[in-house]
Amino acid sequence: MTISLSISQRLKSLNERQLDAVKRIDGPLLVLAGAGSGKTSVITTKIAYLIQECGFKANNIVAVTFTNKAAREMKERVVSMLSREESRGLKISTFHNLGLNILRKEYKSVGLKKGFTLFDAQDSLTLVKEILEKELNQESDAASFCQMTISNWKNDLTPPNEALVNADTEEIVLAAHVYEQYQRYLRAYNAVDFDDLILLPVSLFHSDERLRERWQNKVRYLLVDECQDTNNSQYELIRILAGSRKCFTLVGDDDQSIYAWRGARPENLERLNRDYQGLKLVKLEQNYRSTRTILNAANTLIANNPHVYDKSLWSDLGIGDPIRIVVTRNEDAEADRIASEIQARHLRYDIPYKDFAVLYRGNHQARLLEIKLQAYRIPYKMNGGTSFFARAEIKDLMSYLRLLVNTDDDNAFLRVINLPKREIGPATLEKVGTLANEHHISLFDACHLAELETRVTGRAYRNLLDFSQWIDGLRQRLVNASPVPVIEQMIHDMNYFGWLQEQASSPKAAERRIDNVRFLLDSIQRMMESAWEEDPDAELDQALSKLLLIDMLERQEEEEDEDKVQLLTLHASKGLEFSHVYLIGFEEELLPHRNSIETDDIEEERRLAYVGITRAKRTLCITLASKRRQYGEEVDCLPSRFLDELPEENLIWEGRGDEPEKAKKEVGKASLSALKRMLGR
Repeated sequence: MTISLSISQRLKSLNERQLDAVKRIDGPLLVLAGAGSGKTSVITTKIAYLIQECGFKANNIVAVTFTNKAAREMKERVVSMLSREESRGLKISTFHNLGLNILRKEYKSVGLKKGFTLFDAQDSLTLVKEILEKELNQESDAASFCQMTISNWKNDLTPPNEALVNADTEEIVLAAHVYEQYQRYLRAYNAVDFDDLILLPVSLFHSDERLRERWQNKVRYLLVDECQDTNNSQYELIRILAGSRKCFTLVGDDDQSIYAWRGARPENLERLNRDYQGLKLVKLEQNYRSTRTILNAANTLIANNPHVYDKSLWSDLGIGDPIRIVVTRNEDAEADRIASEIQARHLRYDIPYKDFAVLYRGNHQARLLEIKLQAYRIPYKMNGGTSFFARAEIKDLMSYLRLLVNTDDDNAFLRVINLPKREIGPATLEKVGTLANEHHISLFDACHLAELETRVTGRAYRNLLDFSQWIDGLRQRLVNASPVPVIEQMIHDMNYFGWLQEQASSPKAAERRIDNVRFLLDSIQRMMESAWEEDPDAELDQALSKLLLIDMLERQEEEEDEDKVQLLTLHASKGLEFSHVYLIGFEEELLPHRNSIETDDIEEERRLAYVGITRAKRTLCITLASKRRQYGEEVDCLPSRFLDELPEENLIWEGRGDEPEKAKKEVGKASLSALKRMLGR
């Protein structure tokens, strides 16, 4: 009874448009959700409504979004509205996790073995480099271009043979040849890459009608968040899973489509009209985040883009402060102005640091800002900081340790087999992979088969044998010895520190990486001692699991609890909101970016500016510099064309020379007062 009352209250808390979006469950529905319009509430409430009011079972509902964080938050909110029994089997995940789950169930149908390996971006890049150098006798400096081009082909569902036929430049022809070899090696390694997680299920569903219908019967209702960010393969997966039933809710906003560079197709929203003639449209235009002034500026700016669907955000949160446009002499003055102003507002009005965000087009803009914030002793956090366990040297060592505790871990084997270099190329590994597939064993176990010598000869065979015997010896030592001395011996045996020094860009960088490895060893020792207190028979894998869990929890706490100014790119800011926003570098060739100007592709840059403006809840300050240093010289900067597209009545200019004298004095007085307080005078 409590739960049905809970969903009833949730429905009453929605506005008329939100309620309409929740209650429309027959046929295809597009919810055009403007920034800050409560789309997550609509999606989560609709899932609960489907289960509690419409008779759907949780395991027949699939909801997908683009980030693990969004999926986790969505699931937590839905589960809080349901009983444990009602939520059993509910699937809320990212697109790629959905694809991974499909492949785990249907791996045989796509020619994979159980426990297939998932290549991350670095694994893929390493393989591309190996193919270029050893198979095609090319320089590896084309590797990044080839990797990106292959990713785009996969997102567009283009197979290698088709890519080669349509290749029209020398660079594209090379990438197509790499693509062909790359796919062959992935299959031999029993591996898939990130893009395959969508490509392979879509290809499988296209070719196997029985299997396609089985999955369509599993998905009675489909919900998709941020559908404007879907690429071609993701859109096709949605279309297939929706099937003839066509019961789905897609939520998106074409004004916030900012990921064309990674394959997103905002025109997919237009495709919906063609693919689903009975498509219903609900617009969420009431904004619960920003003042009317901020929304008026955002609406006026984005109206300069063409639209399939028109909408206009509105708010009942009041008019709010004008948007300040601050012109500074140069980038140094810009960064100093922002840092000093944040400090002044923090001290004068007791605003927490975490309520401030500084947004920029490119990461390079943050360097000077960091220096200024440090000078003012202002704590800050750069969004997307590297986790300790995401560092290359830690991933290397953790892969070695994973292989030591589990020789069936093919992913770990592939990462470490040539690290440091052992002259074991992709052609050799393909033969090992083929042998492993034939015998249904791991790559490491295939190195122990006598048959290997008939497939691999010469130095490569000797190197594989030496490697496998070395790992066997380390594993034997772990049975009766404390792990850390064994790991230290392993590091010494392969001269890993020497290899790090060779690879590092400077001695200082090498020392940092070596220190990280030493910190990892200390952490393992502490974890083992803790594990032995609970269980005298505890082994290395328990310590590794604890370390990874602690790292995840610490990063989660850091995200939630720290009172720090947030520094992040416009791309990274999407989906977030902050009370006080500084949007810096509002200049031609920064925003809009030079590349977009040269290719006459301004619309996405305008959407980026729109996203930045709509992150602000209470105040927004846009800054620009009159001059910036480029390649050692100071050059004149032109104000962004987007400034001319903002409504003048919502703006107050500072530093342009024509603002009232009284306003200048007020700014100076406030800063001086705050500085005195900071110094204790």
